Amino acid sequence: MVTAVRSAWREVPPHQVRRFAARAMEEVPALARDILREIRREYPQLPLVPDEFGEPRALVGIRQSLEHFVAHMTVGLDRPHIHPRVFQEFGRGEGMQGRSLDVLQAIYRLGVRLAWRRLAEIGQQVAIPAPAMYELAESGFEYLDGLVAESVRGYAEAAARQAGERLRLQRRLMEQLFAEAPTGAGRGRGYRRPGAAAPRHGPPAPVAGTFPPAPASRPSAPPLAECAARIAWPLPERVAVAVLLRPARDAVAPAVADGVLLDMECERPRMVVPEPDAPGRRELLARAAAGWSGAIGPAVPLPDAAKSLRWAASAVDLMERGLLPTGELLQCTEHTEALVLLPPEELIEDLTRRRLAPLERCGPTHGRRLAETLLAWLETRGGAPEVAARLGVHPQTVRYRLRQIRELWGGDVDDPDRRFELELVLRARRLRGELG
Repeated sequence: MVTAVRSAWREVPPHQVRRFAARAMEEVPALARDILREIRREYPQLPLVPDEFGEPRALVGIRQSLEHFVAHMTVGLDRPHIHPRVFQEFGRGEGMQGRSLDVLQAIYRLGVRLAWRRLAEIGQQVAIPAPAMYELAESGFEYLDGLVAESVRGYAEAAARQAGERLRLQRRLMEQLFAEAPTGAGRGRGYRRPGAAAPRHGPPAPVAGTFPPAPASRPSAPPLAECAARIAWPLPERVAVAVLLRPARDAVAPAVADGVLLDMECERPRMVVPEPDAPGRRELLARAAAGWSGAIGPAVPLPDAAKSLRWAASAVDLMERGLLPTGELLQCTEHTEALVLLPPEELIEDLTRRRLAPLERCGPTHGRRLAETLLAWLETRGGAPEVAARLGVHPQTVRYRLRQIRELWGGDVDDPDRRFELELVLRARRLRGELG
């Protein structure tokens, strides 16, 4: 059996409650001014923002909160509180100004303390019993919690709006960084060396896989420096661009450090890393991207960010084809051979067909062994013992294979250009896993 909780406030006669509420309501305007004056004395930095009628919003909020609380007393303290919406605006204003809610909550507590002091005096005047006043005080603190919750709601809304605006401006900045300069200009859009004349070229051509430039009919984008200033991003001398592969659709974004631009809206998220050669930067990036696969392009001057993006995207293409390892953030500069030899697939395949045509006379297994021996010989330019050690076979076996190679290719193995082409196609086959 559940026993009903006894309410001392309910036991106060209704006429006495109405008398208490009437006196309190009469004093609300003066009490609100006194509270605001005391708050201004304790917190002189508090801005007084006027409403559409020229009255300070803070005074309006204090007066409304007092009126609502006094009206609440007459309907029963167990009823849900009604909180003025203006307190959401207070929280929203703190968020828009980049301040925390600590001062605002301290101001609320000060206001409640001052209001309670006056309500306690009125309670004595109309002989409200002490237990009922204690219950009223408890209700007052619940009301304060509700005011704080309203402000937190407004603060969170402002924070979300600001975060969305920052992301929009950040994407616009990255769009400008990735828009390559016109041929021969050597600089990215919106960037100009101090003292240099403005280029007289038309709009840059779009980079594959990035945003196209705005149509000519649209207003021109603000300069790069202006875009960067709007998100407080200091323009670095050099950058590197990373392209990522999502481990899952709902994967948590990498916890990048301040200053690293991150665009998660793309199918392949992208990062712009300022001053990538700074001490410890590589290790920080590796930790931030833990659990992600991707590649970071070479460090380039800021106007050449699109070039770093191209190399990173090319490396990720190879990762998706299984030609580069996944599970970490690869450095493109450590995989130069693969990035140079594997992407131009059609050209390499055509050169492979022409230069390795002699192997068509051999069976698959013997042809692969001859190709491996030829590559080892081209890379070492040593004798049979050196090549044999590289391949793990007997020197006599190498001599036999080299004689066959000379029979198949003839003088091509002595021509520098042909040797270079043979090494290119054989290295490409090794990168694709076709040679040991």
